[in-house]
Amino acid sequence: MKNLIVIAGSLIIAFAFNFFLVPHGILSSGISGIAILLGILTPFNTGLLNLILNLPLLILGYYKLGKKITINTMVCVVSLSVFLYLLPVITVTDNILLSSIFGGVIGGLGIGFVMKYSGTSGGLDIIAIIVSRTSNFSVGLLLTGMNGVIVLISGAVFNWDIALYTLLSIYITGKMIDKVHTDHIKLTMQIVTTKGELIRDELLASIYRGITVMNGYGGYTKEPKQIIMMVVTRYETLQIKEIVRKHDDKAFINVYETVEVDGEFAQNTKN
Repeated sequence: MKNLIVIAGSLIIAFAFNFFLVPHGILSSGISGIAILLGILTPFNTGLLNLILNLPLLILGYYKLGKKITINTMVCVVSLSVFLYLLPVITVTDNILLSSIFGGVIGGLGIGFVMKYSGTSGGLDIIAIIVSRTSNFSVGLLLTGMNGVIVLISGAVFNWDIALYTLLSIYITGKMIDKVHTDHIKLTMQIVTTKGELIRDELLASIYRGITVMNGYGGYTKEPKQIIMMVVTRYETLQIKEIVRKHDDKAFINVYETVEVDGEFAQNTKN
């Protein structure tokens, strides 16, 4: 099911590229933007360039983000490259401002969906997620910052009007990503369970976050319980719930948003 959503997100991204951005020479963010630039300047297809340029970063993603996200990313990169190759380049509107806005909104929507369901669209998304996991910067903000170089390239190759439209599109894309993809939001999870040691051991081996364990007891049953508290990203909550339910299907899980994290957020730098 997740792969189908990732493929659908890739189709949305390709639609934004070929119907709004490419016809006006507006670049997208990250590796995809570089692929568009090279596709305009060379006879090579944008989809093929996107696939080739993403290969080194897919290897990085495998070691830093894990097998699951890398597989979903590969699905996105391959399907995006195919869609970019198959979809015709059509000018929906001659108004470059409207193309910048709608290309950014639609592209950001597609990338956000891909990230939300455990994937990335490849390229700089991989680097942004790695940095976001160990900092308080959102993925959209990081992508917007890193893509400043693309604006400079588009200004030097084409003209500064195109560069400014590219900057506008990239900014809107980043905002849309943050609306859909909320992994940068930190959450506090409190888990009340009778299987505290089993859950703690697997969480320490899988999640790489600091964990605090407290002893308590049920107010009604007076049964001894362990209270596990940890600060995580939204992306990690599903995996944590699966681990908890694996050992204790009656555990009580309380999740609430954390306003600020001051101190060590990651247990180590492995992820």
